[in-house]
Amino acid sequence: MEDQKLIASGEFLVRETDPADVFIPEEIDEEQMMIGQTCRDFLNTEVFPVLDQIDAQQEGLMPELLKKAGELGLLAISVPEELEGFGQSFVTSMYASEVMGSGYSFAVAWSCHTGIGTLPILYYGNEEQQQKYIPKLASGEWVGAYCLTEPGAGSDANSGTTKAVLSEDGKHYIINGQKMWITNAGFCDVMTVFAKIDNDRVLSAFIIEREFPGITFNPEEKKMGIKGSSTRQIFFNDCKVPVENLLGKRGEGFRIALNILHMGRVKLGVNVIGSAKKAIDHSVQYANERKQFNCLISQFGAIKHKLAEQVILSFANESAAYRASKQLDDAISHYVAKGEDKGRNTMEAFNHFALEAAILKVFGAEMLDYVVDESVQIHGGMGFSSEMPVDRGYRDSRINRIFEGTNEINRLLILDNILKKGAKGVLPIYEEAEKVFEEIKNLKEEKAGDMEYYEEKGKYMANFKKLILMIIKAASDKFTRTIVMEQEILSSISDAVMQMYAAESTMLRVKKLESLKGEDEIKVYRDILDVFVFDVASKIAKSVADATYSFALGEVRELLEKGIEHFTAVAGVNVKEARRRIADQMIDENRYCF
Repeated sequence: MEDQKLIASGEFLVRETDPADVFIPEEIDEEQMMIGQTCRDFLNTEVFPVLDQIDAQQEGLMPELLKKAGELGLLAISVPEELEGFGQSFVTSMYASEVMGSGYSFAVAWSCHTGIGTLPILYYGNEEQQQKYIPKLASGEWVGAYCLTEPGAGSDANSGTTKAVLSEDGKHYIINGQKMWITNAGFCDVMTVFAKIDNDRVLSAFIIEREFPGITFNPEEKKMGIKGSSTRQIFFNDCKVPVENLLGKRGEGFRIALNILHMGRVKLGVNVIGSAKKAIDHSVQYANERKQFNCLISQFGAIKHKLAEQVILSFANESAAYRASKQLDDAISHYVAKGEDKGRNTMEAFNHFALEAAILKVFGAEMLDYVVDESVQIHGGMGFSSEMPVDRGYRDSRINRIFEGTNEINRLLILDNILKKGAKGVLPIYEEAEKVFEEIKNLKEEKAGDMEYYEEKGKYMANFKKLILMIIKAASDKFTRTIVMEQEILSSISDAVMQMYAAESTMLRVKKLESLKGEDEIKVYRDILDVFVFDVASKIAKSVADATYSFALGEVRELLEKGIEHFTAVAGVNVKEARRRIADQMIDENRYCF
């Protein structure tokens, strides 16, 4: 891959994106579809019929299901062929993650195993470690887990106190400490465990097998949702780990943990799509069966509004997730081609896209929470009954805002990433912001001329970016290095960035789809885009206003106020009729069909 074709993380803020350079879900090919269908068939035949038994944690059921998935190759999608996997692209593994995302607690066990349970060894392990562990993990003979969190170390992962000391004979590390919230702990065979060697300031990582001496497990945690997912505390008491099981280099553990978390955030951004589509199917199917006032409730405007909004947010999230997934695929190819260490170079690609990963994690988790909440509402009193599937979906969704770093932490990461790229000159954030301030100072009233549909939408996106650049520079100038302490302001600006990224991704998808299918075929997709952009404009205005009035004074405030008014001005949309058209198409097909 040529250097100039590699899209930089955060580049969307300062440059226009060509729809031709964006991957959309409608481009998923036949082979990828077949893999997705295999995932779907597996859920339908093996998982959905036993959801109650899974939630009751029936002894041996989850590891048995994982082993069956392994026999079908569903644990080996992203494992290279030389390690007995299928060596598929990142987009393919993300599509499989989307489909599997509808599998409730099984989805959590599967995602943990195929992601954080397998990939640290795949990407950071030496050849001997890979040969020993990866084929067994890929086949489902062994199940993987990931041990980072401790009672006193959650978001601040590097503050963990688990210790590793070299034995006198130099053959083992003796590990002592405690890990908690460990997914798959009840039946995992191999774990990536993070600990500090001696008095090191940063973590190292170790591959630890369940059968190693000195490991004990607490009983299963009682959780609000994902009840079928095994979650336990693990204690290491003079646990003897062979020195050859150090994963990566000494002190590299924190970097391994961060890069694996970036990957997990992107994966969560697609996992939630499967959950959302499942919940939307339940919503529309119930609305097409339930009668009130001698009428199906799917014919009521208030219900159509809810159904359409579920679709709009899910569609926007999906557009952003696949846009980022393909760019990550391209970045992986770029980084792998530049060096000999394929695993570490792959992880550098995830580090490269840390900004987009955080966006997808937060936007996706909050999208799904909205969708499942409205699914319960559409079901009315029945939605509050545990007999209905929306009950499980509602409870299971809540963990996503905590998984892979809380949404609060990820909001701060979004802006921190942008500020660092601007300060280092990686992206011309401040230079472009200066131009915008000059533009707003010299703003003259201009008559709105007739613009082509996508030209108008593109102008809105450009304007949203200009306003975001203004508030980033104003806040950075005001607080300089102390801006990290202004979490409310950083979070507000991050919200604006997320909304803009999702809106632009949706616009690029619809525009590309129209080029493939023609305008007549995609009219309802324009409705989705119209409503979403109209809503996003007011959300961005509110977020930037919240930040502005939290610090700006004098001329800076006046310019920001002028920018908010000018750059979030969009044409009015008949949102009622647009939402009705979106809902009607889904009501006719009785399923999510976009």
